[in-house]
Amino acid sequence: MRSLTARGGTGRPLVLVHGLMGRGSTWSRQVPWLTRFGAVYTYDAPWHRGRDVDEPGPIGTGRFVAELEAAVAGLGQPAVLIGHSMGALHSWCLAAERPELVSALVVEDMAPDFRGRTTGPWEPWVHALPVEFSTAQQVFDEFGPVAGQYFLEAFDRTPTGWRLHGYPQTWIEIAAEWGRRDYWAEWSKVRVPALLLEAGNSVTPPGQMRRMAEIGYRTTYLRVPEAGHLIHDDAPQRYREAVESFLSTLADRP
Repeated sequence: MRSLTARGGTGRPLVLVHGLMGRGSTWSRQVPWLTRFGAVYTYDAPWHRGRDVDEPGPIGTGRFVAELEAAVAGLGQPAVLIGHSMGALHSWCLAAERPELVSALVVEDMAPDFRGRTTGPWEPWVHALPVEFSTAQQVFDEFGPVAGQYFLEAFDRTPTGWRLHGYPQTWIEIAAEWGRRDYWAEWSKVRVPALLLEAGNSVTPPGQMRRMAEIGYRTTYLRVPEAGHLIHDDAPQRYREAVESFLSTLADRP
């Protein structure tokens, strides 16, 4: 099961799928309570597995979904995919393409259509990031308290500090694809229960996640006004309550 790490628990598989510039290790605060609901796995996506990991091949959604598919197929039974941002997108694309591999979805702050948005405003900041931070405080100063803790867990740990676990230009290329195409067709094919969580300070275009809920197969939608993009860390209690409630509705389903 390449790229999957078992985190404990027994029963149905729950796979945590991180967002852009994230990593499986960033789910450390959610893993303990999720193990009550199944066997928890974290997933590391291509181009997020460490700065020294060679990832050949074209960058694109198809590659991401194929890698996630191979990892989930290795579990031997359908999994609940709990995705944040980019990870949520790839999770619903997999559910659309290989429905027998996915039993349910959690979609956290991601929408199907970012066309027309460019990475231009974001690029100078990403390119300006130091390759390595020598202290945790430098990480907090750069990203703030919530995202700072997230990136401390995502970055490669070195003897001298915390190093970017991928390459800014690659991350920019990943996001740039979302500005050129939409994923409504993939969403419309999903036929598993889904929980949609939208941040009050969302990165998604207004109204799209509500529309996803309206046209989705069996959806539950919740907006979390007090949260930013990292809902699971910015409003952890609200996130936990919503996900626990959703997973509890699946308890008696195969």
